[in-house]
Amino acid sequence: MMPEGMNSTAIVVFISFVAFSLFITWFAARKMHSVGEFYTAGSRITGFQNGFALAGDFMSAASFLGITGLVFIGGSDAMLFNVAVAVSWAFILFAFADRMRNLGQYTFADVVAYRLHPERIRVLAAVGTLTVAIPYLIAQMVGAGALFETLFDIPYIGAVLIVGALMTIYVVFGGMIATTWIQVTKAVLLVAGATALLIFVLARFGFSIDNVFDRAAAAHAKGADIFRPGGLYKDPISILSLGLAFICGTAGLPHILMRFFTVPDAVEARKSIGYAVGIIGYFMVAIIIIGFGAIGLLTGESEYVDNVGRISGGANMVSIHLSRLVGGEIFFGLMAAVAFATILAVVAGILLSASAAVAHDFYTRVVRKGEISEQEEVTVSRWASVVIAAIAIGLSVLFKDVNVGVLATIALAVAASVNFPVIFLALFWKGLTTKGAIWGGVTGLIVVVVLIILSPTVWVGVFGNAEAVFPYTYPTLFSVAAAFIVTIGVSVTDYSERARIDRDGFAAQLVKSETG
Repeated sequence: MMPEGMNSTAIVVFISFVAFSLFITWFAARKMHSVGEFYTAGSRITGFQNGFALAGDFMSAASFLGITGLVFIGGSDAMLFNVAVAVSWAFILFAFADRMRNLGQYTFADVVAYRLHPERIRVLAAVGTLTVAIPYLIAQMVGAGALFETLFDIPYIGAVLIVGALMTIYVVFGGMIATTWIQVTKAVLLVAGATALLIFVLARFGFSIDNVFDRAAAAHAKGADIFRPGGLYKDPISILSLGLAFICGTAGLPHILMRFFTVPDAVEARKSIGYAVGIIGYFMVAIIIIGFGAIGLLTGESEYVDNVGRISGGANMVSIHLSRLVGGEIFFGLMAAVAFATILAVVAGILLSASAAVAHDFYTRVVRKGEISEQEEVTVSRWASVVIAAIAIGLSVLFKDVNVGVLATIALAVAASVNFPVIFLALFWKGLTTKGAIWGGVTGLIVVVVLIILSPTVWVGVFGNAEAVFPYTYPTLFSVAAAFIVTIGVSVTDYSERARIDRDGFAAQLVKSETG
């Protein structure tokens, strides 16, 4: 087991980051005078800055902690996450960037409401945003709890309360301006930390990646089989579902899509995606190598891994334990604090998108029908942030022992099933109607939530049942297919007057999406 006691380096770095981020929040609060500045920083962020912020949004605890843990357990199957990430961002770049920026204002609901019935579609968008945000927030909270227990020797619930309080402060007082600069800072820290850890690991193997892989195969209980498919996913349905979760889910993440509106035009939106792809791609390759290095270096170290392969603190702690082994107490504290900073930054972006869905899409546009002052809308968004944070804190206790990479991918599955079909068809298919979008979105939501509950992750891992009713970890193949089939089927058979308006509006939307 890990030795007890606090790490002074971790405390100093963590407190420094919190102090700096609170200063940014204070500075941002002084410059925030409108709804546009609260939600999108007044669309004054450059492509380069937004690229780092996008990378910061995506490079979460699920990536740094979860994927290295999955490599340690299942070997090369974890590389599916890397391939899926690369494809997903390329898809967003070529299919979504221009159209989203030209059509939207604050949230992705602004885009789909351009030609569909605005009030009805905003209700669906708000529900979709919340059902994506909650599991994503839970994933970050779980990672925070594991880190705090290891670093500061305090209870898990104390950790999630601290994270919840800080992320709420960032959003309530700093809005998108503070969130963006916290994300940029965190992205720089995380890439630098991962690079340093990669160098330390490679140094143990003579800077030879072949030696890393050879040592991993020799140390792992499965031997060379860790480089063959089947370590994590043994059937094509699971692999397809995982791929769809990333490719379609990333394009349906509200906090990612919201970033298209922080830049001044479509050109800067494309630039930001390009920068983000480069940063994220490098980071994902680095953590895969780090994961295999962890197999070779941590296996057999009783201080970190017991005799049956269980990792102290759970699989989410592989990167942190490896940092201590290769770099000593100072580097261990540094990396743990960077990982915690990662969590704080990511949850701020997610929480902001969720509160925007409640305040802007639902309360302002549906309940008040636009008859509301900007200051009142910001106030509603702030209160929504507090409530959503409280819900995420409560649920994170229930999901304490679930891998954060799995939890985050579940959030992607929900985004792929609820948000993506509506966004994609609204942008590219003339035949989409409001009725079809609503029925398809509700179908995707019901199918994905029910199958997730019945899956091994929740039915066995959380509820403690012996066997899952639904055998696959990710239900994306089924839920996305159901959402598309119902959306298209209902739209094709919809002959209402509203349907005619929806179809006629596609031409005007197409012109605006291409020209701005």
